[in-house]
Amino acid sequence: MSDVIIRSKPFIRVLEILVPLLSWTLITFPLWFSPFHPALVAYFIIFFDLYFFYKSASTAYNAVLSYKEILFHNLINYRKKVIANKKSSEINHFVIIPNFKEPLHKIDSTIQAITKSDYPFGKIYLVLAFEKREEQVEEKAKVLEDKYKKFFKKIITVYHVLTDNEEAGKASNQTYACKEVTSFVQKNKLNSKKVIITICDADSLLPKNYFSYLTFEFFRDTGRLYHFYWAPVLLYNNFWQLPLFVRMQATLSSILRLAFLSQKENLIQVSTYSTNLWLLQELNYWDVDIIPEDWHIYFQAFFTYGSKVRTIPLFTIVNGDAVYSGGVIKTMVNRYEQEKRWAWGVSDVGYVLKRFFTSPHIPPIVKLKKIFFIAETHLLWPVSFFILTISASIPPLINPIFKKTVLGFLLPKLSALILTLSSAMLILYVYLDIQIRKKVNMKTPIKYLPILIIQWYLLPIVSFFFSSLPALDAHTRILLGKKLKYKVTEKV
Repeated sequence: MSDVIIRSKPFIRVLEILVPLLSWTLITFPLWFSPFHPALVAYFIIFFDLYFFYKSASTAYNAVLSYKEILFHNLINYRKKVIANKKSSEINHFVIIPNFKEPLHKIDSTIQAITKSDYPFGKIYLVLAFEKREEQVEEKAKVLEDKYKKFFKKIITVYHVLTDNEEAGKASNQTYACKEVTSFVQKNKLNSKKVIITICDADSLLPKNYFSYLTFEFFRDTGRLYHFYWAPVLLYNNFWQLPLFVRMQATLSSILRLAFLSQKENLIQVSTYSTNLWLLQELNYWDVDIIPEDWHIYFQAFFTYGSKVRTIPLFTIVNGDAVYSGGVIKTMVNRYEQEKRWAWGVSDVGYVLKRFFTSPHIPPIVKLKKIFFIAETHLLWPVSFFILTISASIPPLINPIFKKTVLGFLLPKLSALILTLSSAMLILYVYLDIQIRKKVNMKTPIKYLPILIIQWYLLPIVSFFFSSLPALDAHTRILLGKKLKYKVTEKV
């Protein structure tokens, strides 16, 4: 395919809307196809239900596997192992905290967690990445600098000025901050291949062993120059403050992230993660015209270096905040907006499809596997709820003749049975949820135990309003050519 076609706006636009268009096609498929071929619709629904059952079982299995690995690695003294490796002292850690209008106490808690690190060498640099447009931001920076300067090798404070070719968000902020780090590294003649950059959200509490564990993995990893490193950010830090619906969604998100950790080839970092400065320099940092940056930087690397690029799991827990804005209604609105921003990652599908045609050095089958994974992830997000809950009742309703057939009679019952079997995995989710919260000192008072079980009857409502609907909103905006403006998720 010629470069002219690949770079043409109509072609790029087609790539952008493929998955959003397919989402709406699958959601409405039972409506417009049942009058003509209801049996095919029924087989599609049964197949989808069975596939969802497989995904549910796989998620449960991987979540348990990850939890067992976390328990195992928690017993390992990585500090001792790092001290034993003389080369470990050559590593310089730069922790970038991108933020905009984050409450001072949230950033303060995040930095406090870093100061409690058991990392044995004093080579941790703190990078406070502010936005210049935030009011009184210099005062906030000074408070943090004065309080924590003695805990770090150096505190580097930067103020990003948003330009016309940039999107507001983490990507443009981190790129600006990382360029400042590069200048510092070059000035002080540090080796960029031995500089590890950690992107730490302003509400992510890194565990005590994070830098020791990360350094150990980095040195024993032969492909470290092309790898990202990720520990799951579980949303338990403000768990009992959350309204019921948001608390349920936070639990689901945490269990899913836990399951991601054991996906090996399909693991891609989310939110808070680490990599080396050399790789970021080679990629020219993060693309500044996008909003979701974590998966995007992975694919920037993948389509540059191919299958060398991987995300390496760190089996420890980063404790983060779920959305909480004080009031119930405001919290739920902000939770919806956050999910919509996350689902905007479907825009990466257009990006990877375009890169498929511009990366001849990577075998097609390797690229197709990655494309299928990201497309499947973003397709199931808005589609699953509708097919699982209401699609089975549509063919018999729209086509009365089909209702009189054996398949038409059995379809709703089969669909309900498969969904019930899938829901049985929730028992395991409840158990994991309780156990993980013990690990992060967010224990379950006995009086709340019945609520933790009964609340799952509300799962369809939660899944619709805080998962499928905002994801469909994001897909529809892309279809209509509307842009999404970055909104800071409020966490008080």
